[in-house]
Amino acid sequence: MRKICFVTGTRAEYGLLCRLMRLVADDPDLQLQIVATNMHLLPEYGMTYREIEKDGFSIDCKVPMSKPSDDARGVCASMAEEMAGMSKAFSTLNPDIVVLLGDRYEILVAAETALIHCIPVAHIHGGEVTEGAFDDAIRHAVTKMSALHFTSCAQYRQRVIQLGEQPERVFDVGALGVENIKRVPLMDKAELEDSLGFKFDGDTVVATYHPVTLGGDPAHDIKEFLSALEAVDGLRVIFTMPNSDTGRDVIADAIADYVDRHPGTSKAFASLGLRRYLSALHYAKAAVGNSSSGIIEVPSFGIPSLNIGNRQKGRLASESVVNCGTGKDDILKGLRLCLSPEMRRRAKTADNPYAKDGTASLILDRLKHADLAALRTKHFYDIPVKG
Repeated sequence: MRKICFVTGTRAEYGLLCRLMRLVADDPDLQLQIVATNMHLLPEYGMTYREIEKDGFSIDCKVPMSKPSDDARGVCASMAEEMAGMSKAFSTLNPDIVVLLGDRYEILVAAETALIHCIPVAHIHGGEVTEGAFDDAIRHAVTKMSALHFTSCAQYRQRVIQLGEQPERVFDVGALGVENIKRVPLMDKAELEDSLGFKFDGDTVVATYHPVTLGGDPAHDIKEFLSALEAVDGLRVIFTMPNSDTGRDVIADAIADYVDRHPGTSKAFASLGLRRYLSALHYAKAAVGNSSSGIIEVPSFGIPSLNIGNRQKGRLASESVVNCGTGKDDILKGLRLCLSPEMRRRAKTADNPYAKDGTASLILDRLKHADLAALRTKHFYDIPVKG
């Protein structure tokens, strides 16, 4: 039986992977293995490993990543701790393939560890560009340590090939998150409001603001963002708290202070979980912040996204995405555009470039039938030079 091991470190990434994990678990020829790490195991992020278990999955190994400080030194210390734990996990589980999604530092460590253990890596969401975060370099590094590649659109497939990966191992499958929107049963409005203790009245937006790890000033940037939200009369805000990048704590503290000052019109959650998050987007008027979800998933709900700053700069985006700078005035202008009747009409009919039928099934088929012996060696693919 082929053993397929998923490494997951965040609530958002698990939400994207969960349906594919279910398909692997339900296949009689495959054995699902799960390694949970980083934010899943930390109380400040909601101990979200419990969401994995609540969904009926068994976690095979938990790899802790303590973070002694909210800076580069603290992140590097947590990565060192993860590598030792990940090596032990892979030695115990002995998987045939390790599945990784995205570009976070815990995924980089998992890829490095799998490489040294000679375990083929299947990478999801390679080839993308995010110029405002060191995730960009991590993503391309993970591509070079991976043997199978599942990209979210044709343009990104071409970029992975440009990095020297063999075309026959690179598959344009669409985005798992977009497929989830079509398949996850959403909550009705009353059920969602009761679950969150928050009414989706008037202009309600879902806000997610992460640290910008290349060139950002988190204290200044979050102050400008929250000042812009405060300036919109009647705005109601559901915050999902930032991830564990450097500079996270100052952003989380500022959001908590905003909610304390606006208890009737805002609420913050360490983790909404997949179903509540998608349901919140369904009833919201717009999504705002600098999360990849605003670019990839939100357009499928037919609502505008306000993408702030350079954190997602370089991603292919729908016409429903509005880009703006990080200053209060720019954000305020973008917010008002997103909430305008004209922009909301445009968003309802905008195409999502990440939508493709059967994403999870396409990945499953390749995981199931790939030649494992062939995956353990790679040949650099040179693009023919004209002239």
